Amino acid sequence: MVDILAAPQQGKADSALRTLTGISIAHWVSHFHLLVLPMLFPFLKAQLGVGYIELGFALTVFAVVSGLTQAPTGYLVDHFGARKILLIGLTLGGCALILLGLHLSYVSLIACAVLLGLANSVYHPADYAILAEHMDEARMGRAFSIHTFAGFLGGAVAPAIVAALVALSGGVGALIASGAIGILVALLLLVMNIPDAGASKTKPGAENTPRQSVITPALVTLTALFMLLGLSVAGINNFGVVALMSGYSISYSAANVMLTAFLGASAVGVLAGGFLADHTERHGYVAAACFAVNAAIVLLIALATLPGWALTAAMTVAGFLSGVIAPSRDMLVRNAAPAGAAGRAFGIVSTGFNLGGIVSPLLFGWIMDQSAPRWVFGASVIFMVATVVLSPFTERKREDKA
Repeated sequence: MVDILAAPQQGKADSALRTLTGISIAHWVSHFHLLVLPMLFPFLKAQLGVGYIELGFALTVFAVVSGLTQAPTGYLVDHFGARKILLIGLTLGGCALILLGLHLSYVSLIACAVLLGLANSVYHPADYAILAEHMDEARMGRAFSIHTFAGFLGGAVAPAIVAALVALSGGVGALIASGAIGILVALLLLVMNIPDAGASKTKPGAENTPRQSVITPALVTLTALFMLLGLSVAGINNFGVVALMSGYSISYSAANVMLTAFLGASAVGVLAGGFLADHTERHGYVAAACFAVNAAIVLLIALATLPGWALTAAMTVAGFLSGVIAPSRDMLVRNAAPAGAAGRAFGIVSTGFNLGGIVSPLLFGWIMDQSAPRWVFGASVIFMVATVVLSPFTERKREDKA
């Protein structure tokens, strides 16, 4: 009898593991693709003969497109199924980078940004809809943390991978190889046969249940929080290398090491945050505490002239703390999402990241063109302080709902 009962449980566990693995790999690709263009800024600036504000404009186009399509993509996920939407996004992002490599021009860069924006709008609605439906409730925080860890890891290794690809095959080769990764992962998910989520998985009789509005005060507040979270780290992620090179007289390779330390520590922090998210309900206060410390550390980076080892250590600690809050952030959204609307809820709040992404490339690109690289870190401090102020209000929204 024990064996009869254990077999279905083991099969369910194996399916959950396969699902989490496949979705996490897709999230790895999404964060890797986010940083391919910024890591190639020196190459693109030289080849296209443009300034940092023009390159920043391409990232703004990316953010605008992704922001405008994030919520509609959530509806597509809930109505047509998350799996096929995710596969389309992976393929589209890969083709965008390959096409830019084959036809290198500023117009092609903008077109690539548009396609990458469309592809990026897929990941959060599709990934979280699948995870929310197929993961064990008691381990949901850790499942979210592993998924987010994979994304952070994709960003963490992006500088090293892109630098290696540039050394091996040049900037054009790096674009084509980076794009091919997305297409290969789409094929891998087809082979793994990851499960679907969305309207096609709706339970019988649920179609007669009155629909609840997805636009709630809690999700509006969380959208603002996501925007501030994105602005807090966007300058470091996208302009950290050039800011360190210009403002601190650091070589390209050393600056890449420091950014990799920041992003790698963020990924480790996400795993720690997963255990924390499963053992606390005070998610808003977790975010406030972590970013309060982060603001102090990044302010030190902006104001002080630190030796290389100390600067790397400061970047590492700041990255770790920024990662710790990610699973709690996702749990806040899941708890606020109406039943059967995970795709739409995550699509809406993820628009906050894109709203920040619209502003940050132009802001930080303008800062760099003004020859004020230390203000890349100074402006980040301002957004971190704003995050600290808003985070407790998301906690109050949760308590009011309870």
